Amino acid sequence: MSETLVQDGLANVLSGLGTERDKAASTYYAEPTLDHLQLVNAYRGSWMARKVVDIPALDSCRNWRAWQAKQDQIELIEAEEKRLNVRGKVLDARKKGRLFGGAAIYTDLGDDASKPLDVSKVKKGGIRFLSIFTPRQLVPGEIDTDPMSEFYGTPKVWNISGGTTGQVSIHPSRLTIFAGNELPDRDITSTAYGWGDSVLVSVIDAVKQAESAAANINSLIYEANVDVVSIEGLAEILKMNGGEDKVRELLRMNLDAKSNLRALVLDAKNTYDRKAVSFGTLPDLMDRFDQHAAGAADIPMTRFMGMSPGGMNSTGESDLRNYYDRISAGQELEMTPAMMRLDEATIRSAIGARDPAIHYVWNPLWQMSEKEKADIFKTKSDAARTLRGNGGTSEPLISPDALSTALVNEFIEDGSLAGLEGAVEEFGALPDDEDDLDQGAAMGAPDTSGSLGEVLAQRSGDAGI
Repeated sequence: MSETLVQDGLANVLSGLGTERDKAASTYYAEPTLDHLQLVNAYRGSWMARKVVDIPALDSCRNWRAWQAKQDQIELIEAEEKRLNVRGKVLDARKKGRLFGGAAIYTDLGDDASKPLDVSKVKKGGIRFLSIFTPRQLVPGEIDTDPMSEFYGTPKVWNISGGTTGQVSIHPSRLTIFAGNELPDRDITSTAYGWGDSVLVSVIDAVKQAESAAANINSLIYEANVDVVSIEGLAEILKMNGGEDKVRELLRMNLDAKSNLRALVLDAKNTYDRKAVSFGTLPDLMDRFDQHAAGAADIPMTRFMGMSPGGMNSTGESDLRNYYDRISAGQELEMTPAMMRLDEATIRSAIGARDPAIHYVWNPLWQMSEKEKADIFKTKSDAARTLRGNGGTSEPLISPDALSTALVNEFIEDGSLAGLEGAVEEFGALPDDEDDLDQGAAMGAPDTSGSLGEVLAQRSGDAGI
């Protein structure tokens, strides 16, 4: 019995759709490749390609982060970050990682770089410097195939050549690696283990199309007006000996006269006309190509092109918010885990010890206006007053100490009161109960009969914040 091959797909024998006669049947996806030189040339020569690489990297580091600790600890950590130029190194590594498919920050402690990094042994001032390596400089070694290893599927060691020491081996725990676009399956790609794809690999076609469209439109400017001269018996003249030169000389003389004397003299049987090219639809065409490139780069047009959005009632605010949310997610899901060991070493190198309470939050990219901050602060204060029981005129819905803790945490998280966390640690939070409130008032403490938000604001003012 013969077997029948059944395919699950739309096919039409008459039109050829879905069959071997379908023109789209020969279309397939090949492995995209861009060598190092092409990437460098695109970055140097194409402003669009450069923006695709730089903008998300810059935005991820633009507002940096806020350390949450005691004031003296924050000052030490920030000073250590400045000494090592952590922010600048991370930005540089992010740019190179997006361009080349990966980059790494090496943390030098002056010991054997081939040994695993034990951050608990980092002393104050222990980090000597930070260095950045690209895939051309840092070569992956043997792949770790132990499924129980932290570095499973990645190199056990990285090798770098250069200087007077020859080849140097670096343990992966000493590297902060930022990859480009993640590879879905490393086993079927030609990219070296440990790195990803350049972000330009999937975007370069859209960039080329947008830039080619702009270049072609620029060429049309020179053809905006075309002079058309009709010469009677032109074909016969060209057949004559030297006829072509006579026609060229005639045109030159007439065009010179038109330019110099602002007059064009022709034989009565000859005619002159000017054809103008319309550019009415070209701006829309350029915008479409630019939008295509911005969409491929996943960057809003307002940020990518540095221009205001078009259309009625269009502000581009929602696009920017969504974009900033994506950058924020990348900070939390990609940058924070990648920088974990570097941060732990930096804290110890700054302070000499590790206070478990020390942590940081990424500063938001979307900045509210002062009026928006004041409105939100007032809304939360009113809500706190309601939960507090309107200063004793009604039954409280939540215990004062629980509400105080929650409200302090809320103001710390949204940054409504700068330095609130350190001020609370120094001066204390709100009193725990009504007796403490009365005792505090008798001792000249701020009046707490209003909302907790107002009390916090007053105490913050008294602390000189």
